[in-house]
Amino acid sequence: MMELTLHKAGAGKTGKVTVADAVFGQKYNEALIHQVLVAYMAAGRAGTKAQKTRAEVRGGGKKPWKQKGTGRARVGTIRSPLWRGGGVTFAARPRDFSQKINRKMYRGALRSILSELVRQERLCCIEQFELDTPRTAKAKEFLNSLGMQKALIITDEVTANAHLATRNLHGVSVIDTSELNPQSLVAHENVVMTRAAINKVEAWLS
Repeated sequence: MMELTLHKAGAGKTGKVTVADAVFGQKYNEALIHQVLVAYMAAGRAGTKAQKTRAEVRGGGKKPWKQKGTGRARVGTIRSPLWRGGGVTFAARPRDFSQKINRKMYRGALRSILSELVRQERLCCIEQFELDTPRTAKAKEFLNSLGMQKALIITDEVTANAHLATRNLHGVSVIDTSELNPQSLVAHENVVMTRAAINKVEAWLS
């Protein structure tokens, strides 16, 4: 077990929170993190691009002109890839970009990222993230009290006020533990987690 500093907005360091070494004290595995990140982003690709070949474009059944005697280049169809409105030479086809990543690898990458955030002192633990009004200024004031301007805030449940107050802040995102993913953790300079979120993540990744 290890202890992390528990911060309170506007009051500085207020105490300690105990976390498991199995989640927040793992070695940094760059190769695993890279593989999981690539697979995660690839899975987000639609892969729905499609084009038509010369066989699929409508029309072009009749030879435009006779083979010889016209002085023009010979041509068999107006749907040739060389013609405007013709088919595409190497037409794109719908494809699946997803890669095989098992559950153990995915969770291992999350544990490695969280552990590295702790070592770099980029993970901030707070008691809770609650705003009485859905105002952007309130969210900005909250982050300033923690000494940061951009951050990923992870809570056990995203309230309407938290969503509305942070949606216009550049570099600030609020998600709940069910939306936790490696791309979000890597993309943000700082990560802020509530005590309840830490408990849920710990139970999930242990």
